[in-house]
Amino acid sequence: MATSAPAVAAPSRGLHFALWGVQILLALAFGMAGAMKITTPIADLAKNMAWAAELPNLVRFIGTSEFLGAVGLILPSALRIMPKLSGVAGAALTLVMVLAAGYHVMQHDPFSLMVPSLVLGALSAFVAWGRLAGAPIAPRA
Repeated sequence: MATSAPAVAAPSRGLHFALWGVQILLALAFGMAGAMKITTPIADLAKNMAWAAELPNLVRFIGTSEFLGAVGLILPSALRIMPKLSGVAGAALTLVMVLAAGYHVMQHDPFSLMVPSLVLGALSAFVAWGRLAGAPIAPRA
């Protein structure tokens, strides 16, 4: 008696659409935030982020990471060239948001300042799961 492997259900179209929607929203959010941290003079950034004046290189690094993460959320999946990199970008942006939330905890900031980091981190984790396991995109043949 031959046994066959159980059939794995294909991911639903709804999940793909949800992932694409979240990827686009995250790419816009991280792309704009990253571009702002890269291009805005440190003195202007320090008006809203007091730590920017103390750690200008860190601000530029975070901005570059966010911008490249935004690109990574879209291009690999859209071009279907190494599309798992979109999941990796989601995981990396999740880490950035966990570190941002940790910073707010260390500074004893009110919870309301952590909410954006937590929401963006959760959405990034959803993309990481979705593109690495839940509904991966097949690479171009």
